[in-house]
Amino acid sequence: MEELKQAIILRSDLGMGPGKKCAQACHACLLSAEQAQNQTPGIYKSWKQSGQKKVVLKVPDLESLNGLYHMAKKMGIPAAIIQDAGLTQLEPGTTTAVGIGPATAEKIDKICGTLKLL
Repeated sequence: MEELKQAIILRSDLGMGPGKKCAQACHACLLSAEQAQNQTPGIYKSWKQSGQKKVVLKVPDLESLNGLYHMAKKMGIPAAIIQDAGLTQLEPGTTTAVGIGPATAEKIDKICGTLKLL
């Protein structure tokens, strides 16, 4: 079986505090995993049973984040883009993060293998 993983990518230009970053990453992880459960149930099940490997990365801006999301969708990989409700640090509707996968590590790396860790 191929290695499976999920990528969580956060914008670094928003000045989010550590707790906010964690919350947005959790939203991205959960929504992307839920999409995978429906879209690619076999991969989701294998990923879940093998430890739910994930990596948390950063991008400098909204344009970069949107590009990754659209690339994942074009490749048929489950992906979820997160927009903040605006209850604390950010304006309502601010796009903060994207979750990609789970999918094969090879596919995830094609999309975001050059990004830096958060």
